[in-house]
Amino acid sequence: MFVPERLVSMANQISHFFAGYPQPASVDGVANHIRRYWSPQMRADIFAHIDAEGGKDLDALALEALKRLRSKK
Repeated sequence: MFVPERLVSMANQISHFFAGYPQPASVDGVANHIRRYWSPQMRADIFAHIDAEGGKDLDALALEALKRLRSKK
């Protein structure tokens, strides 16, 4: 199990990188990065954080990307 605060920090760092991209490329970029490079356990833990805390402390871009990624499961 991964620490939610660390996963939030990592997701926000990714979203900061893609923030300068136009929509929807920025959302797709964050979602694709997390899908490719995060383990299934990391994704499950960040989704559990979203369920439990409503995505507390996640940037809007990171939260939108994670919701999109989750919907494509």
